[in-house]
Amino acid sequence: MMTRNWMPAVLALSALGVAACKHDGAAAPDAAAAKPPVATVNGKPISAEAFEVWVQAQTSKKPSELPPDQKKQLLESLEGLYVSGLEAEKQNVGANPEVAARLELDRLNLLATTLFQNYAKGKTPTDADLKAEYDRQIASMPKEEFHARHILLKDEAQAKDVIAQLGKGAKFEDLAQKLSTDEGSKKQGGDLNWFTSDKMVKPFSDAVAQLNKGEYTKTPVQTQFGFHVIRLDDKRPLTPPPYDAVKDRLGPIVQQHQVHDYIDALRKAAKIEEKL
Repeated sequence: MMTRNWMPAVLALSALGVAACKHDGAAAPDAAAAKPPVATVNGKPISAEAFEVWVQAQTSKKPSELPPDQKKQLLESLEGLYVSGLEAEKQNVGANPEVAARLELDRLNLLATTLFQNYAKGKTPTDADLKAEYDRQIASMPKEEFHARHILLKDEAQAKDVIAQLGKGAKFEDLAQKLSTDEGSKKQGGDLNWFTSDKMVKPFSDAVAQLNKGEYTKTPVQTQFGFHVIRLDDKRPLTPPPYDAVKDRLGPIVQQHQVHDYIDALRKAAKIEEKL
């Protein structure tokens, strides 16, 4: 459960998007520009660079690493893309405002993503950066986790009836197996196992946090899923992972913060007029 909190959200470049984009006007290295096209479609050349990106998108390999028959098959599929794209241009499909907007957003996304990747290359996080990010992550983590059970009912009256039965000595697990509409936990007597507050919707988490060990909610707890009767079986401090165990995962997070700061700086320097 803890490790999931440390999964970084990383900006990713779609290789397929690169293959589908035009590079009109883009400056290419002399060596790359010297490569002959791999084919022409109605007079439109398919560059070796476009083919290489296409192959990598389909196979995660370079064309030189593929057998001739597979390479030919991939070239034919790329020719199909070019044929379709050229026909779409002939029919002026791009004049559709939604299509034009998507093309523009795809173009900007590719340019911006490449910009961010280039920017991040020169920003290798230092040990101090990594430790600071670790401290921020620790500060934002829940401080304890809970082991609870619940009985999920469709309406408040049912939930109140369950609470009344518990007050008369009924066993929580038996009522959960018999009445709960949560198919994921009812067979286990409503057992939700261990969880942190951020894993549950707020009304549920708030109710659990107010219970002492062994207590159940005396009033139904309403969420978007229905009405809950909750019992807290146990709680314990949440021990964060040691710095050395997660250090290698912190770099991409630090770089993402750097990119976000870069974007903020660009926005502040830009002249933006919102008209919504």
